Amino acid sequence: MTQKITVLIIEDEKSICDFMAKTLGAHDYKTNTAHTGKEGLAIMTSSLPDLVLLDLGLPDMDGIDIIKQTREWSSIPIIVISARSQEKEKVEALDAGADDYITKPFGTFELLARIRTAIRHNNKIVDDPINNNRPYSASGMVIDFEKRKCTINGSEIHFTRVEYKIVSMLAKNSGKVITYDSLINEVWGPYADDNNRILRVNMANIRRKIEENPGEPKYIFTELGVGYRMLEDENLV
Repeated sequence: MTQKITVLIIEDEKSICDFMAKTLGAHDYKTNTAHTGKEGLAIMTSSLPDLVLLDLGLPDMDGIDIIKQTREWSSIPIIVISARSQEKEKVEALDAGADDYITKPFGTFELLARIRTAIRHNNKIVDDPINNNRPYSASGMVIDFEKRKCTINGSEIHFTRVEYKIVSMLAKNSGKVITYDSLINEVWGPYADDNNRILRVNMANIRRKIEENPGEPKYIFTELGVGYRMLEDENLV
């Protein structure tokens, strides 16, 4: 018998907590629930869940602090679920170590899809710790990281060095939103200007090369004010 994936729900609104627990239970997940930050941290350290769904607005502590404390000792996938829709708060949660962010209200399909992506990505890191050099493949695009080569439907796409670094980082984290600051730090280094203009210019060039219609991207999606998310690797689906 396959062991069920365990999800810890840290949410103080009982109706939302019950909805998520019922939904996940119906899809063969095992759930634990907590209504305060302290209770959630205690369950996390004692039961070591496979994933955490975390509300930011808890009665006793801010969810950002829970993310920071957890990241001091664990890489458990954390998906933030919050009514806070401000871009600044999304970026703060992701930069603190959250794996994804869903804004209330949300649907069952979106919740389940994001959970599957976070778990698959975490398993990929555990199973292949040497930076996951297996090729990325999605909707006709293949990126061979060892050869530093990208093709779409068999035709090679020629990137500049900077463009390739951007695309490869997004591909290795496919399905996850990567913040502007994370991309800038990875590509240009920690002392780069945090103005997003140079990233936007490079992304426009990338989209002209890979997208049939850059205005309606198929491969790289913009999370407005936050960052970019790449179409999920079909090998992980």
